[in-house]
Amino acid sequence: MSELQLIVGLGNPGKDYEYTRHNLGFLVVEQLAKELSFRFKKSSFTKGFVAEGQFEGKDVALLLPQTFMNHSGLAVKPMVQHKNIELSNILVVCDDLNLDFGQMRLRPNGSDGGHNGLTSINELLESKEYARLRMGIGHPGHKDQVVDYVLTEFSKEEKKDLDNFIEQATTCCLVWLRDGMNQAMDQFNRRNKNGKE
Repeated sequence: MSELQLIVGLGNPGKDYEYTRHNLGFLVVEQLAKELSFRFKKSSFTKGFVAEGQFEGKDVALLLPQTFMNHSGLAVKPMVQHKNIELSNILVVCDDLNLDFGQMRLRPNGSDGGHNGLTSINELLESKEYARLRMGIGHPGHKDQVVDYVLTEFSKEEKKDLDNFIEQATTCCLVWLRDGMNQAMDQFNRRNKNGKE
C-alpha cells in the first residue's frame, strides 16, 4: 500500500450548488488546496478533480468528486484503488445536519449518520474505517425540509462566520496530515462553534 494521504471534500458539482450548505466539504478542500498551493485537474482515472503534492514531506492528494453527492463513492473508490491508498489514510470532509453551524467533529470511523455521500462511500469501499470531519450546518427542524435546506445557501448570519468556519476546518485537515488523528481530535473536537476551547 502507498503512504499517500487522501482528503476528499463532498459536494455537488456546478455553479448552482457552489455555496450551498451541502457543499461545505468542497469549500474546505478548495481552501486547503489554496493553502497548500495544489492545483486541481480533471482526473483521467476517476470522476472528479484531483490535486496532488507534498506537505511536511508527505505525499498528499485532494479529491472533489464530480458525481453528485449521492454517488460520491463512484469517485472515491477508483481513486483509492488507482493510488492503492490505505483506508486509515483517508479523511472525508462533509456537512452534518446533526451539529450546529460552526461545530466540527473529527472521527476515525463510524456510520454515515444519514449522510448520502458517506452512505455511497461506505457501500463502495465496503468499509466505514476511514476518517471523517463532520461540519455542522444545523437542522431545519423537520425531515421534510431537509432536501431544500441542504441545497440552499447559508443564511446572512451564517455567512458572517463562514470564512472562519472554513479556515478552522482547513487547519484541522492540516493537523491531521502533519500530526495524525489523535492530535487533530484533541485539538478540534473540544472547540465550540466559535473555535474556542
